[in-house]
Amino acid sequence: MLYCGQVQCFKCTDFRFHPSKVVHFAKEPQPVYRPKDRSTQPLFPELYPFGGKLDKRKRWLRIAELVPWQNLEDEYRKAFSDIGRPAKDAQLVIELLLLKHMMGLSDRELVAEVLENPYIQAFCGFRSMATEEVLDASTLAKIRGKLRVSSFRYMEWRTYEILIERRIIRARGMLIDATVFPEAIKYPTNVGLLNDVREWLVKSIRKLGNALGVKRVRTYKRKARQEYLKFAKKKTKKAMLQYVRCNLRQMWELVEKAGRRRKMVFRAARERLRVAEEIFRQQWEMYRRKTHRLANRIVSLHRPYARPIKTGKAAKDTEFGAKGALVHVDGFLFLDYLKHEAFNEAELTVAHLAAYQERFGKLPPYVVADQKYGTRDNREKLGGLEIRTSFKPLGRKSKETQKKDPWFKKKQKERNRIEGAFGNEKEHYGLDRVRYVGTEGAEMCVRAGLSIGPIDEWKDKNN
Repeated sequence: MLYCGQVQCFKCTDFRFHPSKVVHFAKEPQPVYRPKDRSTQPLFPELYPFGGKLDKRKRWLRIAELVPWQNLEDEYRKAFSDIGRPAKDAQLVIELLLLKHMMGLSDRELVAEVLENPYIQAFCGFRSMATEEVLDASTLAKIRGKLRVSSFRYMEWRTYEILIERRIIRARGMLIDATVFPEAIKYPTNVGLLNDVREWLVKSIRKLGNALGVKRVRTYKRKARQEYLKFAKKKTKKAMLQYVRCNLRQMWELVEKAGRRRKMVFRAARERLRVAEEIFRQQWEMYRRKTHRLANRIVSLHRPYARPIKTGKAAKDTEFGAKGALVHVDGFLFLDYLKHEAFNEAELTVAHLAAYQERFGKLPPYVVADQKYGTRDNREKLGGLEIRTSFKPLGRKSKETQKKDPWFKKKQKERNRIEGAFGNEKEHYGLDRVRYVGTEGAEMCVRAGLSIGPIDEWKDKNN
C-alpha cells in the first residue's frame, strides 16, 4: 500500500481505512503514449506475422484494412501526457472497443477471448501469438474514461469517411427518425428507488462511522428490509420514506463531524448524497400530493441524469435513457443529435440536412420520414430546396390525391428500413442497454456501436 500521510480521505465506492486514521492512497503517475513504428518492414515477411499462416480473407483481417489506424492513433495520443509510464497501444485499445460491440462481450470476457483467437490478436496488432493476459479488464474501463466523447466522435467520423470515399456508402436519399437508447437500469418504482437510496446510505454510514470511531449508529437496516419485502402486499411507501429521512439525517451528521475533525469526504460521495436527498424530496412531494408525476424526476440513484421518455409504443410506452435523432443513408445510420431529455425531433429536420450536406457535399434528392415531420415549416423549407418528400398532402382528400403516386408508395415502404436498422443496432451491437456510465457515456456507447455496425455489415455482404 502507498500512503500519502494525509488524514483526509473518504471514498464512496471503495473504502479502505487504517485502524487509527483514514488512509489516502497516493495517485499513480499518469501514463505516456509512445506510438509503434508501423512503417518499418519485417526482415523476413514470410515469417511475419504468426509465421505467415493466417488467411487474409478472414473477417477480422479484412475489417482491419478499413480502420484508419494512423489518424485514430493521433487522436488517441491526445488523451495522455508527455511524461510517465508507457500506455497501451492505440490499435489494441481501439480494436478491443470495437470488438466489445461486435461480439457483445463484457470487458473480462473480451480479454479472455483475445487470448484464445489468433485472428483477433492479429486484428489487435499483435505480431506473434500472445499467451499471457494482454491487459487487465479494469484498464480498458480507465482508458475508455480518458478518451472522452470527442474521441468516439472522431472514430465514427473517420470510419464513415473511408466508407464514403470507397463508395461503399452512396448518397441516394435520406430517411430520418428518432429512437431511445435505454440505460442499463432496472425498471424504477417509487419504493424500489427509495430502498436503493436507503441501502447506499446504510453502507456509507457504517463505513464513515468506523472511520470516525463512532461505535454504533442505529440505521434500522433489518427492519427497513422487512418493510421493503412486504411492499408487494401493502402497496405503501410511507414507512420507507421515514427510514430514508432518518438515514439522511444520520449521514449528514457524520459528514459534519468529519468536517470538524478535518477529515475530507470525497466529492463523489457528497454528490451522491445530494442526489439521494433530492430523490427523497421528490418522492415525499409525490406522496404528499398523491401523484406519480413530477418534473425532472430522478429514476436511478447511480444514473441521476436518466429520464423517463414517452415513446407511445405498445410494447414499451416509457423508456429510460438518451433519445437520439438519426439519419439512414444507403443502409447506414448517422447520429446527429443525442440528449437525455425528451425533444421534438421534427424541429431537427434542417439540422439533418446540414449534416447530410457536410458528409456528402450535396443535399439529398429526397427525404422520407414519419408524418410528424411533415409540419408546414418543414414542407416549406424542403420545397424551397427542391427536395422531394413522402409526406401526405395536407387538407381534404380529393380524387386526385387519393390516387397515390407509385414513387410515394415505394418510399412509404422504405421508411421501415430505418426501424429495422434501429433494431439491428440494439440487438447485435449492445445499444439496447447502454452500460457506459456518465452523461457522455451514452453517446460514447452509441457512437462506438454505430461505427462498428457498418463495417460488420459490409463484411457480411462481401464474404
